[in-house]
Amino acid sequence: MFERPRSGENAVLVHVDLPGESDSEDLLEFTELARSAGARPVATVTASRAAPDPRYYVGAGKAQEIRDQVQGQAAEVVIFDHALSPSQERNLEKLLQCRVLDRTGLILDIFAQRARSFEGKLQVELAQLRHLSTRLVRGWTHLERQKGGIGLRGPGETQLETDRRLLAARIKQINKRLEKVRSQRDQGRRARARREVPTVSLVGYTNAGKSTLFNRLCDAEVYAADQLFATLDPTLRRFDLPGFGPLVLADTVGFIRKLPHELVAAFRSTLEETLQADLLLHVVDAHDPERQLRIEQVKEVLASIGADRVPQILVYNKIDLSGEAPRLLHEAQRGRIRVWCSATTGAGLDLLSEAVGLHFLADRVQGWLHLPATAGGLRARLYCTGRVLQDQADDAGGWWLEVRIGRSELDSLLRREGVEYPLIEDGEARSVAGAAQAP
Repeated sequence: MFERPRSGENAVLVHVDLPGESDSEDLLEFTELARSAGARPVATVTASRAAPDPRYYVGAGKAQEIRDQVQGQAAEVVIFDHALSPSQERNLEKLLQCRVLDRTGLILDIFAQRARSFEGKLQVELAQLRHLSTRLVRGWTHLERQKGGIGLRGPGETQLETDRRLLAARIKQINKRLEKVRSQRDQGRRARARREVPTVSLVGYTNAGKSTLFNRLCDAEVYAADQLFATLDPTLRRFDLPGFGPLVLADTVGFIRKLPHELVAAFRSTLEETLQADLLLHVVDAHDPERQLRIEQVKEVLASIGADRVPQILVYNKIDLSGEAPRLLHEAQRGRIRVWCSATTGAGLDLLSEAVGLHFLADRVQGWLHLPATAGGLRARLYCTGRVLQDQADDAGGWWLEVRIGRSELDSLLRREGVEYPLIEDGEARSVAGAAQAP
């Protein structure tokens, strides 16, 4: 077995077209992924197969062609745009005499470079260890020899068993630490729920401009760059929606086709920001010719984490590149809202705010609540929402409050208090309360 190099820059890329998966855009994305990981593609080998070969994934002749490219280009790593089995990876490394990386390993490497927070680093390490644990089964058969020698022969723990035990112990330790982080996130969500502050999460295909849009809306300084997976760790900021009040805006990791299952499992707590959101802003690159395909791929990932039922607004970003005009389309009957804007120039961002308002103000009502003196807690909670327009005490020590609030939100507050105070229209409130009591 050869010594694995610690790093490699010159890379040979391998892309195989399988039935139903042939797409030139996939190859372009794969090349960009390799560059994002720090590789310098020196050759690209393509092939077409009806089914993957069980030994090399590609045929024996194509494997020899890859070997010729490795030797001719002095490549240090070969990257496959597919998931390789441990035995395929072992066979290829033995033939090519260089490091072989599959799509999952490539994305994991990018995530390892981009993780900045404590939680993000733990999540990446967990995903890497889970991926590595599958490689200990057949990809490392040379480690199955018993420890021994003169005077040391006999039953004992194999190196492979030792590695498995150490990996299992480390995975268990990381899971315990992540549980603490998840608990802290849950506390934050419960606090926002008590204050009735909705959460809006930015989702979309990687490099669609989510972080740039996030910075524009919240006046934040989140790292944004024209590269895949520029944002890994989720960021939360306050966003004041005109005519509504404060919202929490969340910038999350971008999605990609064939997102490895190890990442979906490891980033559960991060993706819960999307799952627990009240509204998703699905950001789409309007300049991307494959944008409809990207929309469907994002929907597949959302469905895999159970977030497909969260309401969405489609935000077509980068209209400065596509040449489209900013506009807002609201199809009330179908419950669909679409916005065209540019996070770079700021064009159409007012329409985006209007679209978010259309969603949260759809069931909004305005009127007067007559609260008795015993409903001070409810009065305080209504003030916490920031939606009390007027407040006037009556002769009995109670209050007349003019509120503007969502019907479902008001019903939730009243149910929590176990009371029923009808919301009265402005004219009715004056006639019922009388001139001395009504505002």
